[in-house]
Amino acid sequence: MSPVVRFHSTNHQDMDKSLAHALLNGQAADKGLFMPEPIPSFDRRELVRLSQISYPELAYEVLSRYVDDEFTNEELLGLCHSAYDYPVPLERVTGRRHVMRLDQGPTASFKDFAARMMGRMLGRLVKPGEPPLVILTATSGDTGSAVAQAFAGVDNIAVVVLFPVDEVSDRQRKQMTTIGGNVRTIGVQGKFDDCQAMVKRAFTDPVVGGIRLSSANSINIGRLLPQSVYYMHAYLRLAKVTEGERMIISVPCGNFGNLCGGLFAQRGGLPVERFVVATNANDEVPIFFDTAAYNKIEPSRTCISNAMNVGHPSNLARLVGLYGGHLDEVGILHKAPDMEAIRRDMWSTSVSDAETRACIARTWKDHGVMLEPHGAVGWAGLERYFEAGLADKDAVAVSLETAHPAKFPDEIISLTGIDPAVPPSLARIEQLTEEYPTIGVDYELFRTMLQDWHGV
Repeated sequence: MSPVVRFHSTNHQDMDKSLAHALLNGQAADKGLFMPEPIPSFDRRELVRLSQISYPELAYEVLSRYVDDEFTNEELLGLCHSAYDYPVPLERVTGRRHVMRLDQGPTASFKDFAARMMGRMLGRLVKPGEPPLVILTATSGDTGSAVAQAFAGVDNIAVVVLFPVDEVSDRQRKQMTTIGGNVRTIGVQGKFDDCQAMVKRAFTDPVVGGIRLSSANSINIGRLLPQSVYYMHAYLRLAKVTEGERMIISVPCGNFGNLCGGLFAQRGGLPVERFVVATNANDEVPIFFDTAAYNKIEPSRTCISNAMNVGHPSNLARLVGLYGGHLDEVGILHKAPDMEAIRRDMWSTSVSDAETRACIARTWKDHGVMLEPHGAVGWAGLERYFEAGLADKDAVAVSLETAHPAKFPDEIISLTGIDPAVPPSLARIEQLTEEYPTIGVDYELFRTMLQDWHGV
């Protein structure tokens, strides 16, 4: 029998918590982020067995090892089949290099993988008659729409989403602001980091202590655990599993939750040769990997890969913790991680907007593969890794495509001459009415709105 997984804070004070506690509270009481211990592992024989099953069944196999008595096996398997009722294509680009399209869900974003499972789990954990749970979320693009869709209409749960009004595309915004019901959105005249800071402050604000808050941002461990599944999916479909072949995986990174999901999978036995950690011009993490000195970028730099415009990634605290260090919530490095191990497992690079646009145009022209800005950052990073001679040309590799190209029609049309087909999930929103207030970076006003909406 596998050991029971418990959850501890990256700030090392809020310790030994259950999965249910971590899901319902989002952030630890000491302002840290919850981490699983131990991380469940799979040996090669188990990976060979898992290579024969469907994606929902794979999700069950992974997530069941993090669950104690919160869900029965039958409940969890049912949630996985319900959450993952769409394809997860692996598209060959050239040689043994592929793009994994994580854009086939109901909001055409990789955030669907985490949000749909979180919504279903929390819907079971919040019981009738209990105080309502308010899911408080900041978004730089796709998180808000995925969370809003996942929790829309769920009994006894409300959603409040903050987004930077000038840094999301029209379609990304409309996916959040046209839902209504138990979903409220607030446009903030600032950056994603400002939205994230207000969300984090609310969790430790005694004035709003009467509101039962949780988060669907990647500060909530419930976002990361489901994301670890698709790394296994890519490996099991593309690599020589029986030989234990190792894979190179390129991840476009903003708040670094996606990468942490991959690191959990690697720590659990997934044979990853190296992660290519690709950022846009917000290059605080590539510089940290190179120099061991961490400095936030304030304000974050505005790039066309808008969901990655993060100058201080929350999940860097988890990454540092995985390698024996301690980074607190405001970005102070109290204990350095094992930088040699980090550089062994990860290779990081920053991709400019000009390079991102060139990658979109080149990949379409040369291979007939359409990327959007975030996926292009990941693919450009993977190209750069191979060009540097860091991997054999025949090595198996995959890059993550995290959003549908139709979310960025102006860029795609200008670079490829093609107007990408709009999936049904995006087409529906064009005829709906938007509703959202706009505020400045004003925590006190935001707090008052929370109190008014939720009767505190």
